[in-house]
Amino acid sequence: MKTPQVQAPAGRAEPRTGAVRTAGAAPRSPSEMLVPTRPPRPPKRIKGERKPRRMNGFLRFIDGTLSFAFLSLVLVAAVAIWLRQSFDAPGPLTETAAVVVPKGDGAIEIAERLEKSNVIADRRVFMLQYYVARLYGRGGNADNASLKAGEYEFPKAASARHVLDTLISGKGILQKITIPEGLTSQQIADRLRAEPGLAGEITNVPAEGSLLPDTYRFSRGASRQEILDRMQAEQSKLVASLWEARDPSLPLKTPEEALTLASIVEKETGRADERPRVAAVFINRLRKGMRLQSDPTIVYGIVGGQGPLGRPITRADIDGKTAYNTYQIDGLPPGPICNPGRAAIAATLNPPATQDLYFVADGTGGHTFTSTLKDHNTAVQNWRKVEKSKQAATEPVEGSSEPTATKNARVPGLINATKRRTEAIPVPRPKPREKKEKEARKKN
Repeated sequence: MKTPQVQAPAGRAEPRTGAVRTAGAAPRSPSEMLVPTRPPRPPKRIKGERKPRRMNGFLRFIDGTLSFAFLSLVLVAAVAIWLRQSFDAPGPLTETAAVVVPKGDGAIEIAERLEKSNVIADRRVFMLQYYVARLYGRGGNADNASLKAGEYEFPKAASARHVLDTLISGKGILQKITIPEGLTSQQIADRLRAEPGLAGEITNVPAEGSLLPDTYRFSRGASRQEILDRMQAEQSKLVASLWEARDPSLPLKTPEEALTLASIVEKETGRADERPRVAAVFINRLRKGMRLQSDPTIVYGIVGGQGPLGRPITRADIDGKTAYNTYQIDGLPPGPICNPGRAAIAATLNPPATQDLYFVADGTGGHTFTSTLKDHNTAVQNWRKVEKSKQAATEPVEGSSEPTATKNARVPGLINATKRRTEAIPVPRPKPREKKEKEARKKN
């Protein structure tokens, strides 16, 4: 009789065979507890579910780049906020101060100069903002954000932004120079050379009469040649506008001729109310074909643009033949003898209608205008009497070194009258008969 074999439960093996039992099954004997268990089978995958994939290298690179960009933006924003606060913060100035920025200095030199002058606290912050302004520019042009030379005044506690905007705008302390009417181009150039607020050399002295006398404003360190160029441009613009509105009956063919005559008018009188009448005298003489006989033209013919003659005009000077001596030439000289102002040019191009052909100094700073030679000679005699009385009044009193006029001041306004152009009068020459009579008197 065979012994029936008992089949072991599924998942359980005899200890001696080394079989494993299924995890989760309760052991039936102490020895079975020592048998290792088999891990459970994985659950069946649900239909349509995909197994998660690991991130590849490209996606990791993109993720890192985005993270770095985000952190960089946060850092840049933080720096920008700090920079803006520092730039708008009150500056270290404890009182208003002026700083001169020389022409030719670069942005770094200017920032160092501002820091040394205690205008800004940190030149590096200033330079960062300057580079930002240069990067974006003003009005789409980076050149508009350049720092300009000049003399600037900064208020107390001025922020770095205020300082930068001031230097970019170029709104510094404006200085001024006044060029009076009647100077030659050479004299004007000499005045500009003597102005300490200007810089640079004068490369070209403009032609006589091409500069407009006026008051000109400039920033410290401006070019002397630039001032001359401005004066030349203003004169050209003025002459063009006045020439269009001129009296069409004038015996002047070109604007250059008008400038020449205006320069003579300018030198003949220093009084604004007399310029139109002086211009009318010369216009009337040109119409009649008479010589202008103007003393300032004699002086210019001798010394040119150097300035005054330095002595009274002599008979030899009057008789001397130069291109500018209107006692010896007909019509106008070849060019202006000075730089006339607005009033002289306007008076020349629109003179009043008069019959005057002569004028002579009256001894009080003005002139006497006449239309006939007889009346002119009478005016000349009156002027000579005034001159003699002036000479007598200025003679020293015995026992004193002071002139009589200084002590008594008998003729107010006469001794201190304007000396300008008292000799600049068209005096007619003595007639031959008068010369003979004078020579006979001397012999007797």
